Amino acid sequence: MGQLYDKLSEDVRFREGLKACIGCGTCTAICPAAEFYDYDPRILATTVQTKNDEQIEELLKGDFIWYCGECMSCKTRCPRGNTPGLIISALRGLSQELGYFVESEKGRQQLAIKRTVGKWILNHGYCLYPSEINVQNHPEQGPVWEWMHQHLPEVFDRLGANYQKDGPGIFRKVPQQALDELKKIFEVTGALSRFEKIEEFSRQKAEEMGMQFDEGIESEYFNHIYTTNNNQHNKK
Repeated sequence: MGQLYDKLSEDVRFREGLKACIGCGTCTAICPAAEFYDYDPRILATTVQTKNDEQIEELLKGDFIWYCGECMSCKTRCPRGNTPGLIISALRGLSQELGYFVESEKGRQQLAIKRTVGKWILNHGYCLYPSEINVQNHPEQGPVWEWMHQHLPEVFDRLGANYQKDGPGIFRKVPQQALDELKKIFEVTGALSRFEKIEEFSRQKAEEMGMQFDEGIESEYFNHIYTTNNNQHNKK
């Protein structure tokens, strides 16, 4: 048994997700991601079952494990009770822990998720926070979206939201006590520590690639991981 397999076995998600895959392919047939990406959950389960470190490392360093949308459709159909979606969660966690995620295009995007969704949850209590979006990163939305971004309070008032205000309603201001509790949850579950590792491994990768790196969402490296697409991900 390999060292990487041993590490995966320490993760309860892996133990719950992989019991005894018979390779029937039912998970692949029901998987939405397999319809569009070069992705096959049956191959994933077969690969980790080999307990071969070399093959598992290839998964950890590749794009493959980042295609899953975690919808858990696989859990509902597997005749042996396996859940490739949970195996994926464990593989992603190990890839982040060891820094292997920076070796693939989709993996490097973990920094973007951390600095947008992760930051917004901790600072505002929402996984999407309109005023923090950099509209320059979304030219496909056009000038109307840019105008809306410049007039967010008026737009949300017209939509009936309670944007950045006290009291109930959509996009209301989340009390500081609730934000403190959120941060504590991130701390005790190890999410904050994981965030630090994503930052550090990404910084090292930026240096290796000769790109400028800072804490914001406008650096050369951030823009690179946010916009680069090698067009090799779709199902052939």
